[in-house]
Amino acid sequence: MFNLKELYIAKDLNDAYDTLVSSKNNCVIGGGMWLKMSDRAINKGIDLSNLNLNYIKEEEDKFIIGSMTSLRDIENSKELNLEFRGYFKKFLKSIVGTQFRNTATIGGSVYSKFGFSDISTGLLGLDTYVELFRGGIVSLEEFNKMKLNKDILVNIIIYKNENLKAEYESLRLSKTDLPLINVAVSYDEKSKKYNIVVGARPNLSKRAVKASEIISENYNNLDKGLDLISSELDFGKNMRGSKEYREESSKILVKRCILKIMEDSYENKGMDK
Repeated sequence: MFNLKELYIAKDLNDAYDTLVSSKNNCVIGGGMWLKMSDRAINKGIDLSNLNLNYIKEEEDKFIIGSMTSLRDIENSKELNLEFRGYFKKFLKSIVGTQFRNTATIGGSVYSKFGFSDISTGLLGLDTYVELFRGGIVSLEEFNKMKLNKDILVNIIIYKNENLKAEYESLRLSKTDLPLINVAVSYDEKSKKYNIVVGARPNLSKRAVKASEIISENYNNLDKGLDLISSELDFGKNMRGSKEYREESSKILVKRCILKIMEDSYENKGMDK
């Protein structure tokens, strides 16, 4: 459990940011669900609850999700799941439990860059950006590569694409355990391009660019593309699984996602006829 000297209720984003950078031992609390598992000593824990950052706004070409929105609210969003064909339920439903997802926030989950994150993997499967108070709007992929300087994540921005189909798979020792490996695969039916993302390697989620390209060129390259994942991405070992186990499991999960996307495409074409 972390040690908190003072809980500070921020008045606005400027106030929150000024307080955050005033001491290296100050931090934004977010939902506090993962933070409470650390032994960190915190001078001021900054609470953003009064800043009205709990929302899911739909615009013509995108969704804007406030950083204090709970994972459970996103999981149950009719608008998000209708637009993305239930995709958000797929990658959020196994995160610990309902009570946890009722409190954990999307901003805290993304900003923390956890190597085991279902959320990072799932969001990288879509056209996702983050809006930082000082750093502005950057793609999630770019944000994941950035050095973690002190800033406040304000919004998650997800662009719509009616041609996109996305699937998510993970491997766990038990239903609500942290993932041993997780993958997201999306396919743009207009551009005919796949986007393969692998997380919990046990490192932060990352795109398998070369594998995505070769499978997009020709589905007959599937096995060759799957083999590229092992050489393109870094896999490691920990108490949950070996490097080799993660490598082989990632191939199986990616193939499973691709087959689901193909099956869905065939069914829709049949319905169109």
